[in-house]
Amino acid sequence: MNSEKQKQNATFTAPNQSANGFLFIIAQYILRVFVIAFTLAGAIITATAYESVNVFGIVMDAKYTYSTAFRFKVVADSVVCGLSVLSVVILNALNSPKSNPKNYFYLFLHDLVSLLLLVSGCSSGLAIGFVALFGQQKRGWIPICFRVQQYCLKTTVGIVSTFIAVVCLHLLVVLSAYKLKSARI
Repeated sequence: MNSEKQKQNATFTAPNQSANGFLFIIAQYILRVFVIAFTLAGAIITATAYESVNVFGIVMDAKYTYSTAFRFKVVADSVVCGLSVLSVVILNALNSPKSNPKNYFYLFLHDLVSLLLLVSGCSSGLAIGFVALFGQQKRGWIPICFRVQQYCLKTTVGIVSTFIAVVCLHLLVVLSAYKLKSARI
């Protein structure tokens, strides 16, 4: 009688474990697609931000290439977008039946490095955007966003898009850490 109960429990818990595994894989894919979409959008929006205004007869241009912080943000977005595409390929390989669960550690490291790079790029863009919006009186830097409003709006949208990707990557790192913790190695 005990063996029948154990068989029932084994057949009852196995689908739950496979369902959890399936949900884990789907969540990984969805979050990775979000990271790809939002980093690509952040890079494109920031790279195409441009405005030219006439101030007292002087033409003033605002481009992302004039700021090393925005250039770094665009490069970081682009690199993380490419790394995320690569991580989808790695995830496909890890989900094969022959893969070793220990290899999820490398995916965890991959996601962690991507997260760190994206946070640094986004933070640099946010810092220079803050100076553009409010200026820095002690250094003599005046705010410019009241003159180039469309440029500041586009770069703000690019930074917000990158922050959404940061949140998605953070969730991926937490999911990968959970997978490593629950794996029986």
